[in-house]
Amino acid sequence: MPQYQELPCGGQELDIDTALKDGILGGALEPVGAAAGDDGKQPVELRRMMDELDAAAGDGGGGGGDEAVPAVFICPISLEPMVDPVTLCTGQTYERANISRWLALGHRTCPTTMQELWDDALTPNATLRQLIAAWFSRRYTRFKKRSADFHGRAADLVGSLRGTAVPRRQPLKGQARVAALRELRTLAAAHQSVTKAIAEAGGVALLTSLLGPFTSHAVGAEAVAILVSGVLLDADTKAALMQPAKVSLVVDMLNEGAADTKINCVRLIRILMVERGFRPETVASLSLLVGVMRLIRDKRHPDGVAAGLELLNSICAVHRPARCMVVSIGAVPQLVELLPELATECVEPALDILDALSAVPEGRMALKDCPRTIPNAVRLLMRVSEACTRRALSMLWTVCRMAPEECAPAAVEAGLAAKLLLVIQSGCAPELKQKASELLKLCRLNYTDTLFISKCKLTRTIQ
Repeated sequence: MPQYQELPCGGQELDIDTALKDGILGGALEPVGAAAGDDGKQPVELRRMMDELDAAAGDGGGGGGDEAVPAVFICPISLEPMVDPVTLCTGQTYERANISRWLALGHRTCPTTMQELWDDALTPNATLRQLIAAWFSRRYTRFKKRSADFHGRAADLVGSLRGTAVPRRQPLKGQARVAALRELRTLAAAHQSVTKAIAEAGGVALLTSLLGPFTSHAVGAEAVAILVSGVLLDADTKAALMQPAKVSLVVDMLNEGAADTKINCVRLIRILMVERGFRPETVASLSLLVGVMRLIRDKRHPDGVAAGLELLNSICAVHRPARCMVVSIGAVPQLVELLPELATECVEPALDILDALSAVPEGRMALKDCPRTIPNAVRLLMRVSEACTRRALSMLWTVCRMAPEECAPAAVEAGLAAKLLLVIQSGCAPELKQKASELLKLCRLNYTDTLFISKCKLTRTIQ
């Protein structure tokens, strides 16, 4: 018989007698401490279990099962499971901390029924507390058992790949190796805690050793996927991964692999770039830059676009010579064309890249020669964020100063004057307003006051 019975109104009624007969109370509660005489240890222990289960569920670990928390365990105020339930004189039960805050605010009614309280005493609901503790204890035990199983399986897979498993003595090869790596990747992706088991079994060194000039792309793709899944990479591992032969394989997979492999390769390079001993010339490769730009242009994979922009932005920031190479592969017009179509979170890194490229003569010339630079930059003013407005304004300033006779009138026709007035009148930073004022003066040189004002009004009306 179930311990919770459905009521006609749609709620649940706790069947205490059935819970007692099924052994829910008594001995089953020992793992979480006795209800009395434990100086408050039970709620603390219960809260720790709940938090760990929630974290596991957030990581994709299931949190001990998919069953929903019974409604009678939920505090009506916070809508969270209770650890120290207390009952009011109205018969309604709440988490002690929540109802105490309610009463401390001066309320003298029951939050659920809105009945006036004739007694504000809080009576501990020991039976419900024991049931909550027992239910979460069973769920926590299942979660721990499943975690141990996952960790053990991950360690076995690493042992098989290394050739240290018993009874197998030779490392896995060929398709068996690929299959083992794929299973290991699946475990790491589904259960974040598995990455620790992989590291403890020597998996990080193994995965690093698998990347080399004679590694197949199938093996390399799985190894890279596991390395970027959250496995802790120490300084020595990162240094080993930065060896030319390993970087060369990663770049080859970036250009020739499937979409998820390309994304993982980009993420791995990005991880290596933050290492203190990283050598900027490692990323000064046309093949790498071309692969990153291909990923950025592939609109079918938004995660790839974001990852590619982050990597390219990092490359332009740390290695100035690479900026000329980025310009040489046609990155400027490609990025400018993409600006209106990018997701909001991708616009800022794209503008950061264009701003960095404008610091070299080739980049400035490419910006000026691209027919979409002015209209797309004008469109971004006062649209996404103040940082984006600053970058877009910097681009417009660059091209208008390079060729004021050609670019300033084109900018005004694209609606720049009206947008600059908006910037000046907004709550933006003073230096941003100053830049907008200087650009406005530059734009009006080719116009009489009357014509320039009419242009501002016209573009404002159109917008």
